[in-house]
Order: sequence, then structure tokens, then C-alpha cells
Amino acid sequence: MEPQGEKPAEADRVCVTPQLLKSRSGEFALESILLLKLRGLGLVDLGCLGECLGLEWLDLSGNALTQLGPLACLRQLAVLNVADNRLTGLEPLGACESLQSLNAAGNLLATPGQLQCLAGLPGLEYLRLRDPLARLSNPLCASPSYWAAVRELLPGLKVIDGERVSGRGSEFYQLCRDLDSSLRPGSSPGPGAAEAQPWVEPGYWESWPTRSSSILEEACRQFQHALQECHDLDRQANDSLAQAERALSPAGTTSSFVF
Repeated sequence: MEPQGEKPAEADRVCVTPQLLKSRSGEFALESILLLKLRGLGLVDLGCLGECLGLEWLDLSGNALTQLGPLACLRQLAVLNVADNRLTGLEPLGACESLQSLNAAGNLLATPGQLQCLAGLPGLEYLRLRDPLARLSNPLCASPSYWAAVRELLPGLKVIDGERVSGRGSEFYQLCRDLDSSLRPGSSPGPGAAEAQPWVEPGYWESWPTRSSSILEEACRQFQHALQECHDLDRQANDSLAQAERALSPAGTTSSFVF
């Protein structure tokens, strides 16, 4: 799927300049910029972005980029979002040795081979090439073997498209994928699949007729008797307190005691 939404008009498209970077970051020196959000500006050229040598977090989503050349200089870059652009390759990112998280959904990546440049990044753990909620994808995601190919090419990944593929919790996501596959239209159990069997005996859920029980009746009777005794004791206690209050109060005055 190609990037969604219309791109800004040609006259509104811009390239990255030192003035733009300083105004968006609030920094005076490009080397001091650590975090930069350049989303939806209609960028077609990254210009001097490669001079932000200390950059660690970068959002370039929603632009009109076709190449990422200047990013090859960003050795400290850890988190990158280039979703919803027009990228056909990611080769410059092979030099971003600190990259840990990459969102490239909504571009024009057609084959798993275009991800080969990421294989040398030891810290890359999070990769998104498809985002169903945002309706963004890449042509390569249409292949039935997409997941297997990406995992084989980048075995160090822990999360692909928001789903954990290794480490704690990965078994749950695998179970969901297997269940989803089994429920797809046209899927049928294999020849060796066992027929589902009931897990309780026949008649387990049938209601049983109510039966009188002498034990239950005797327990109810004793409970009612004990409850009546409690009521009697409460009444006696109230009478005793009232008598004590009258005896201790001076004539013509009343008071109350809190126990």
C-alpha cells in the first residue's frame, strides 16, 4: 500500500535548513539538538540535517522524502520515524550504528532485500513496516512470507509491526497469529487434526431438581434461634443502660453516656 493521504502542493514543499532546525528545536547550535520533530512539513530534501551530530530522536513522518542520504552522519540516532513518505530504500541507515527503533510504514519498500542494509545494526530491536490503524504499509508486506523473511534477515528484532517476536510475551503473539490463521475463510484442519471432544460428561450442565434436606432445615432452625437470642440480649442491654443513666443523672437533668 502506498502512503495514505495527499501530499502538500509543490509550492509548499520545503527542504531542511539551519534556520528551520533552530526554530523547531530552540537550539542555537545544530550539534546540540537531541530531539527533533519535523512531521508533516512537506519535506523533499533533508538538506543540512546531517550536521545534527548529537541527534538521538527524529520524526520525519508525513513528508515527501524519497531518500535519506544525510542521515548516514547521525551515529547517535536511536529512534527514527520516517512513516508515510516515498522511500524506496533505506541504505543510509546502515551507518546509524546506534539505531534501536525504526518506523518505515507507508513507503514504497518492495522486497525484503531492501532491508539488508539494516542487518549490521546490532541494537535494532523495533521495526515497523505496516501500521493497520494508520492504514500504512509497504508493498513487501503483501507477501505471505513477509514475516518469515524479515525475521530471517534481521534475527535480532524483538518487535515487528508492534508485535513481539522474541523474548518475554512473544509466545502470546504467536498464539494469536496461529489462531487468526486458523479462522481465516477457506482454512480447514489438516487430515491429521483431531476432532474436538467435549471436556465434561453428558448432562453436566443440566439443572438438578431441588430436594429437601433435613440437615439444611435443622441448620436454618438453629440460625433463627441464635438470631432471636441476639435480639433479646440487645434489648436487655439497652434497658440496663437506660436504668444506669437515670440512676446517675441529677434530678431534673438529663445526660448521655457514650460507651
